[in-house]
Amino acid sequence: MAKADYYEVLGVQKNASADEIKSAYRKMAKKYHPDLNPDSKEAEAKFKEVNEAYEVLSDEQKRAKYDQFGHAAFDPASGGGAYDAGFGDFSDIFSSFFGGAAGFGGGRTSRNAPMTGHDLRYNLTITFEEAAFGARKEILVPREENCESCHGTGAKPGTEPSTCTACGGTGQMRVQQNTMFGAFSTVRTCDACHGTGKIIKEPCPACKGKGRVSQSKRIVVNIPAGIADGQTISMRGEGEAGYRGGPSGDLYVNIHVKPHKLFMRRGYDLHLDMNIPITVAALGGEIEVPTLTGTLKYKVPEGTQPGTVFRLRDQGVTKLNSANKGDLFIKANVQIPKKLNDEQRELFKKLAESLGERPADMKSGKKTLFSKVRDNLK
Repeated sequence: MAKADYYEVLGVQKNASADEIKSAYRKMAKKYHPDLNPDSKEAEAKFKEVNEAYEVLSDEQKRAKYDQFGHAAFDPASGGGAYDAGFGDFSDIFSSFFGGAAGFGGGRTSRNAPMTGHDLRYNLTITFEEAAFGARKEILVPREENCESCHGTGAKPGTEPSTCTACGGTGQMRVQQNTMFGAFSTVRTCDACHGTGKIIKEPCPACKGKGRVSQSKRIVVNIPAGIADGQTISMRGEGEAGYRGGPSGDLYVNIHVKPHKLFMRRGYDLHLDMNIPITVAALGGEIEVPTLTGTLKYKVPEGTQPGTVFRLRDQGVTKLNSANKGDLFIKANVQIPKKLNDEQRELFKKLAESLGERPADMKSGKKTLFSKVRDNLK
């Protein structure tokens, strides 16, 4: 299958500037990076293709050869001259842009280059009130840190790693062979230092020469008021320590909010189902409404029907990164007494008659005030 045009791979014109090529590469490399597309062979292949295209087009000499001869310029079978089987170090390119190794199969890795530490995730459960008003929570995070004894070098205190003489500290060895097609060169990991570029003669006893130790650190998480269940707090630099002087990774705290026994949250508003006596609903009256900060008195208007919703402004949850609040919505559940004594029953009969109604009996089948209210609640 013929290779795709390198300019088309990056989505740029043939007269694109170096900055345009670099910008297009960064966009495509992020899109198809294996870490963002796990278990996707198609994305991995596309990622290699993007890196291969950038390796050529970012180099003025290689780009000039490609513009003149196309893919044949790098095909040893076509007599194009020297051929580098490694086709450049894609991981170094990716590291210079994004702070980490490319991490895909088939490419070479520069193991002695600084690399960002791994990101960490932590699940934190908080109360409904802590989410509404904000809080400070202390968590214990296990992570890899640089060894304090050797300061991350892996060498015994008082000694230092020495530069590998086999590869000169590059971590890589180039092997060149002369063939009938010209010079053929390959790059492989140094066997002496295993790609680190350093030789540790006396390992640090605290970390066994690894330069890193597993520890648990107490970290304070500032939870902003108004955060919702499922949101994530990003803490830069609180992940695992970087490698060979690279920056630390980040910590992502996933927030889980416990449900409240009374309130249901929708966005920044709160919703509450509240029982109201039938007498208060009919005659009107004052009730005490629970809120997140205490109780408030609210005057129920006369003739309130079952299911009526009242709105209390600014009694909801504080809006994220704002001083404003949502509202509290109260749904009226009119309570009908289940048992009446003789006096109460007589009073309700008189009320029904004054309203032009008759109590239900086996013969007439007409409904009383109670049955009408009950039917409205269904």
